[in-house]
Amino acid sequence: MTSPTRTQNSSATPVDGDRPQVRPAAEGWEQQRTAEGRPLLQFASPRVKQPPQHLADLSLAERAEKLKELGLQPFRAKQLSTHYFQHWTTDPERMSDLPKSGREELVEAMFPPLLTEVRRLRTDDGNTIKFLWRLFDGALVESVLMRYPGRITLCVSSQAGCGMNCPFCATGQAGLTRNMSTAEIVDQVVAANRVIAAGELGGTAHAKEMGTERVTNIVFMGMGEPLANYKRVMAAVHRFVDPAPEGLGMSARNITLSTVGLVPAIRKLADEDVPVTFALSLHAPDDELRDELIPVNNRWKVDEAIDAAYDYFRRTGRRVSIEYALIKDMNDHPWRASLLAKKLNQRGRGWVHVNPIPLNPTPGSIWTASEPEVQDEFVGVLRAAGIPTTLRDTRGKEIDGACGQLAAAE
Repeated sequence: MTSPTRTQNSSATPVDGDRPQVRPAAEGWEQQRTAEGRPLLQFASPRVKQPPQHLADLSLAERAEKLKELGLQPFRAKQLSTHYFQHWTTDPERMSDLPKSGREELVEAMFPPLLTEVRRLRTDDGNTIKFLWRLFDGALVESVLMRYPGRITLCVSSQAGCGMNCPFCATGQAGLTRNMSTAEIVDQVVAANRVIAAGELGGTAHAKEMGTERVTNIVFMGMGEPLANYKRVMAAVHRFVDPAPEGLGMSARNITLSTVGLVPAIRKLADEDVPVTFALSLHAPDDELRDELIPVNNRWKVDEAIDAAYDYFRRTGRRVSIEYALIKDMNDHPWRASLLAKKLNQRGRGWVHVNPIPLNPTPGSIWTASEPEVQDEFVGVLRAAGIPTTLRDTRGKEIDGACGQLAAAE
């Protein structure tokens, strides 16, 4: 995993009293590197066999066309879509509005199995569940379902593994296996809705609400870099927001897309006319540290990423989130909070919200979260500079289900 390396502060680096400056270093695993010695970045999925086509891969019109190819009447597409997106079922026995003759074959053709549950872990209060899924080719991914007051959030994966090679993230240490299909992404949400409808989230206290609840918020903060799987992720977003029965009929504002800073894709996202919440995983405001902490920073620097985030706000009117994992003695110095505030305020006021989050440990890592008083000081510096800042809740840490902990190990 990873261990910190202590270095002397250079003359160009601000000093916070006697606070050391810890820099990233690998221990227990070997960070993949290019021939030039830079951390390897995988933007393209390996050429591997893709999962069979599923109803959720298609728009409603495309579903109708596929049914015509199968020799069936196109209106069946709406019936099948209703069962999947509104009743969350692929069980032919529950589809009594379809002709009994050929029903099983039709369901088999339109709903090939995509996710097989391997394991389910719950927190003691039952309000957080982590799912381990096996995909059709044996690849493993995870998603995390969380109940909050007034909402239910699902953290979804968009890739098996991740190619961004960030040394503090368990997912990044595994490298990229492949992109997930649109339907594999969507099916995580449908599966979660089944679990909620069965009264399995939050225990018996919510039994009276069985069948009335569903996932209200989706965050693309599971395994993978969503914007490196752009086409399929955006198709999944459309399935989430398209009105029933074409999709789940969710609010785009309740969907958060997070990225480590793929600048061209951020600018492309601003053109989509789908007002999702955009989150930039920054983790350091200075290029010197971020080059090591977030290897994609060697391609697009801090100011380029922040400029693209600001442009997203300017073009969509949607406030941007800045995600910032606080790592003890590495990126939690007050001068970094001041620098971050300066960079954000240079673009204007009211366009951004910062979410610091204590680092979630990964197995074998001796990197750790900042001390509570250091966290408070970091947040205080940002707030004093007029930056709206909320220290984020770390849900699921005890089941390795929090941010940066998803490793999909059996």
